[in-house]
Formats: sequence, C-alpha cells, structure tokens
Amino acid sequence: QLQLVESGGGLVQPGGSLRLSCVASGFTLDYYRIGWFRQAPGKEREGVSCISRGSGRTNYADSVKGRFTISRDNAKNTVYLQMNGLKPEDTAVYYCAAVLTPVQNTCIMTSSFYTSWGQGTQVTVSS
Repeated sequence: QLQLVESGGGLVQPGGSLRLSCVASGFTLDYYRIGWFRQAPGKEREGVSCISRGSGRTNYADSVKGRFTISRDNAKNTVYLQMNGLKPEDTAVYYCAAVLTPVQNTCIMTSSFYTSWGQGTQVTVSS
C-alpha cells in the first residue's frame, strides 16, 4: 500500500527553523514528482515547493523563496523541506504529495496533479 508520512512539525519562534520529512512506503520515490503543500485555518491549500523526478528541478512559492529548501534522498525514500527564517504566516498544516511520472526535471505546484497524500504535520510559528 502506497503511503506517505510527514514528520518534523512543531512549535517554533519567529526566525527559527524546522526540517520536515516525508517518508514513503509501499513504493519507490525515485519515479515520483514530490510536492509540499500547506493549509492554514480558513484558507485554501497552497503549494509551497516541489521537486522533480531526478531532482533536476525545484520550484518554490514566492512567499518561501530564499527561506525554504526542498531535497530528496532516494536511498532513504525520503523528501525533506528545510524551513529557515520562519514567520507567523508560515503557520499551517504541511502535507507532502507524490505523483508517478515518466518525466524528469519538471515539477508543478498544483495540488490536482498529485495522487498520493500524507496526513500532514502541524507547523506553528509563534512567540
């Protein structure tokens, strides 16, 4: 059974850092495009970042560019989201998502393109 499990969320002060992990089981991440999304209370889910199959391409939302870094370790079947310089507006539930693709070096931060989702991990940025 294909499963994604996020971890690494928590409470952090403004300016702090967190590293989110997304571990896949039941399939090999090598062949998948991966995205990170977030949803704050009362708001729609938004794309944060994505990484292509082959890791040749990454994209970021303008709101996180320069602060967040996405990476993948196929040997560990894990994708990471390093979040630095966190702001209160980054508070949300963060989800990772995956979609099988034959295409390398492209990624899209549109939730409808992704077919498998994790359960989410809460990130709260507050003093």
